[in-house]
Amino acid sequence: MDPSATSPPPGDAAPPPRAAHEGLPTPRRYWSALTIWLALSMAVLDGAIANVALPTIGRDLGVSAAGSVWIVNGYQLAVTVALLPLSALGEKLGYRRVYMAGLAVFTLGSLACALSHSLAQLTLARAVQGLGGAGVMSVNAALVRYTYPHSRLGRGIASNALVISLASAIGPTAASAILSQGAWQWLFAINVPVGVITLAIAARALPRTPASGRPFDWISAGLNALTFGLLILGAESLAREGLKPGLFKLALAGVAGLLLARRELFRPAPLVPFDLMRIPIVGLSIATSVVSFAAQALAFVALPFYFQEVMGRSAVATGLLMTPWPLAVACAAPIAGRLADRHPAGLLGGIGLGLLAVGLALLATLHAGATNTQIIWRMAVCGLGFGVFQSPNNRTIVGSTPMWRSGAAGGLLSTARVLGQTSGALACAVIFHIAGPRAAGGAMALGAGVAGLAAGVSLLRLRAPPALDAAPQARGPA
Repeated sequence: MDPSATSPPPGDAAPPPRAAHEGLPTPRRYWSALTIWLALSMAVLDGAIANVALPTIGRDLGVSAAGSVWIVNGYQLAVTVALLPLSALGEKLGYRRVYMAGLAVFTLGSLACALSHSLAQLTLARAVQGLGGAGVMSVNAALVRYTYPHSRLGRGIASNALVISLASAIGPTAASAILSQGAWQWLFAINVPVGVITLAIAARALPRTPASGRPFDWISAGLNALTFGLLILGAESLAREGLKPGLFKLALAGVAGLLLARRELFRPAPLVPFDLMRIPIVGLSIATSVVSFAAQALAFVALPFYFQEVMGRSAVATGLLMTPWPLAVACAAPIAGRLADRHPAGLLGGIGLGLLAVGLALLATLHAGATNTQIIWRMAVCGLGFGVFQSPNNRTIVGSTPMWRSGAAGGLLSTARVLGQTSGALACAVIFHIAGPRAAGGAMALGAGVAGLAAGVSLLRLRAPPALDAAPQARGPA
């Protein structure tokens, strides 16, 4: 194993004392967890709410459907390009500082969204929101690691998965309820008092973590922004403008990515955490995460078209039929988190992703006259499988890295999710471009194959060398 994976580069601050690895005392631990959950809920809900409200916002601002999509894209782009740089900044300054700054920026961005009167203003405000959301998500896993003792880390990460799943499930319903009672601006304004309260709790409850003091690598941050920004824009162009514009942007993303890899690959603590990916169990877990999120994204993009174009369901019915998946994840996550503290993630992930593959295959074989019950239990199988996989996998990624690289591990975790979702959406866009939206069943069949591949990659982890598992790492090098 690369020595850089187990000890900080010369000149860095010493690793945290063992007490930090044992988590926060109660009741402060519960208040810290509440802060993390509230901020995470706002970031997740905001994405779901904005998607549902796009037609309403577009009509009110007098813009086309294509133009209104930038309300979502502005947020997604800002999050994607900022995740890894902000996780590196968290290691430099301390995770608490970056988290609280991100939460403050997200709250101010929400206020700016509520006060916007044009598409340009709203898109810019959404980008500010995205930067704040990236500040929250980039160091979220690191703060969970400092909040919970190592023996309960799986449960702490499972709680995050539960919060994300519940927020995803109630997002469309919450948006509909708010829009039925008031203007779309209230969708964003509601974040302001919640953000202020969360900041007040965070100031007293969040753990204080050491700062490395390493210089921030602005060149790598710029190359990172180009790589992931062009990747998202290329995927969007492929879906909306055709193959040539999309492939051109994706090619530019590839060039920027190669330059970034050449600069970062052998550094001891790179902005893009290649040092962590050289740890076998972490590298395999990241690969599993990317492939599994690609399978999920294939389904999430294809299913609404399948329900509406093939089965003739309404938009409201489609939203309700999509809900069993995240609800099943929410049910499975706490159980999987407890199992993850005692059983190998490779086995749990293989079982969960196998269930996901079976569920997607069953959805792909649905006929146009299928009943709601036939759809719902298949969606629940997919959600249960993904829930069994997700918490153990995330615990392995976070728990198998040195404490002083917890921020990089969290940024890597979020970036793997974005890469997988982008890849799945891109594959679905290509299928639709070639065969049209009625080929959604084929996209889900591809998703089943991808999930099966992810299950195989997960099982490979059973043969990987033992994880670092940070208990000795918390003391630092002798």
